[in-house]
Amino acid sequence: MLNFIIFVTEILLLSLFTIIPLLISVAFFTLVERKVMGSIQRRHGPTEVGFWGLLQALADGIKLVFKEIILPTRSNYFLFILAPILSFSLSFTSWSVIPFGFSSVLSDVNLGLLFLFALSSLNVYSLILSG
Repeated sequence: MLNFIIFVTEILLLSLFTIIPLLISVAFFTLVERKVMGSIQRRHGPTEVGFWGLLQALADGIKLVFKEIILPTRSNYFLFILAPILSFSLSFTSWSVIPFGFSSVLSDVNLGLLFLFALSSLNVYSLILSG
């Protein structure tokens, strides 16, 4: 039983060490994209939050967490909630087979590329469910 708890803890820590840098990098790539689009349109882009707008990604994340959940009255609630959860989980599961170093991979699968293609093809179903 103790080995199982250690195994689950190790998997959770490896998952967190993979997911958190991905989320941070996506947030700052979004900031860079906003800055570039602002310079193309001859405006400053996000500058209000933090030094040069560096905390804009954190402010957007906090705003997203505290947004009101609006459920359409004539929709299937289960499918309406399932679609974004399915898309999010499949997207992050696909990162599990991508190696970040010589021996640092979350899941060492022999057919990792096939697994990646299979998960990306399953992600289409979350788009269909959301429609």
